[in-house]
Amino acid sequence: MEKGQIVQIKIEDMTNEGQGLGRSNGFAIFVKGAVVGDLAEVELTKVKKNYAFGKLLRLVEPSPDRITPMCEYSSQCGGCPYSSLSYEAQLALKEKQVRDKLVRLGGILEPEMESIIGMEEPFRYRNKASMPVWTGGIITRKGGIVENLGEPAVGFYRAKSHEVVDCYDCLIQSAPAMAAAEALRQFMESDHITAYDPKWEKGLMRHLVVKTARGTGEVMVVLVINGKGIPNAAKLVEMLDDAIYELPVSDDGVEYSLESVVISVCKGKNGAMPGSVMGEELITLAGKPVINEEVGGLVFEISPHSFYQVNPVQMERLYAKAMEYAGLSGEETVLDLYCGVGTIGLFAARQMEEAYMARHDGVLDYDKVGRVIGIESVKGAVLDANRNAVINHIVNARYVCGRAEEELPKLVSGEGAAADDAGLRVEKADVVILDPPRAGCDETLLETVVSVEPERIVYVSCDPATLARDVKYLGEHGYRFEKGAPVDMFPWGVHVECVVLLTKVHN
Repeated sequence: MEKGQIVQIKIEDMTNEGQGLGRSNGFAIFVKGAVVGDLAEVELTKVKKNYAFGKLLRLVEPSPDRITPMCEYSSQCGGCPYSSLSYEAQLALKEKQVRDKLVRLGGILEPEMESIIGMEEPFRYRNKASMPVWTGGIITRKGGIVENLGEPAVGFYRAKSHEVVDCYDCLIQSAPAMAAAEALRQFMESDHITAYDPKWEKGLMRHLVVKTARGTGEVMVVLVINGKGIPNAAKLVEMLDDAIYELPVSDDGVEYSLESVVISVCKGKNGAMPGSVMGEELITLAGKPVINEEVGGLVFEISPHSFYQVNPVQMERLYAKAMEYAGLSGEETVLDLYCGVGTIGLFAARQMEEAYMARHDGVLDYDKVGRVIGIESVKGAVLDANRNAVINHIVNARYVCGRAEEELPKLVSGEGAAADDAGLRVEKADVVILDPPRAGCDETLLETVVSVEPERIVYVSCDPATLARDVKYLGEHGYRFEKGAPVDMFPWGVHVECVVLLTKVHN
């Protein structure tokens, strides 16, 4: 293969960046703009030893699953790489990718997989929007005309760039997020508010973060700024409130209301917290410092820094499947590792209460019902988890701050937090729930999990590759892969979640 060579290939798969993947004489070729099922004529633009990148010249035969993107920003914004692929084909592709990773990387020859759990309406599902603000952004007018007029742009980054696409509507974001963006845009224009320029570290407005509670309709707006305050802030709050109040009632019958406006101070190049666009300092400008969400019969407080699944509809289905796999009877010790704000652990605690009462004529004995112990390295998340347990009157869930691979051995040996609290001692776990970040589990943690000999491990994964790697390790240390179920949390995006069940092998 040589640069400039033109080949005809069938697209058989897609990458995590949304590129089509085809082969010519066994040579892998990645093609931007191609989708599964396309027969494409491609010019090779970069050739490596075992693979190449190509430019799509023409579609010899379009895929039967190819669709015209419904979003006018699809060619500019990098948020929906699968926008040219039908939703049914997206689901099939994601299910195949999970299965292939388990076979190829996990060493499971024929993994038992349930059909992927998709959405009935794969739109407006995101409950959190994080939108950069920029002056001099890519301004897209209706009709597809693109201009750069130096006006405030509130939207999303172009793929592989820091240019901002000024997005007037995003079909996967909530209606309040889009309404808040328009209100901020108008306020910046009318009051001559500058956007932050990272090159010169000048300008005020950096990001707009909007959190929408689907179950209650409560909305939080976080204004990330390069300073201590916003000129004429009361006017902005009023504009935001009016914009959200005027929205129609949602399809679920929920009325939206602005309940919280918070300033996040994020000064200079290094002002943001790791993994976040926000700074550590928060100032409540109007309303409450938190909003309330209701899902699965539980109430959760959401703060500006809280991590919470961005798709509450699918989150409930994901956790329901995890609880099905956990098979809780009501008296287990459950370890919730990488527990975040405690969401899945509280689902488990509530299920144990209900299972216990079902077996004891409706009577709940807190001395005998099972318990959940969660471990999380982010202090704020642990505070949120314990607070959420209190809000939901759940007394059999406890949360510890620290790295799970360091804290769990202490709970087993009776050191650290368990030294003065027998309720945190762990001699043996019945069920371990793992919900790690995309990097998967630290091998030291997996060693510790194996050491407490749980009967069942429920692994909630957001990356099939690291899931397969960790499943392989657990398989080599006494645990058998039983089954799994992919869940589509990100329609039109490339990521897929998966729940799997592993059980202890008894010799």
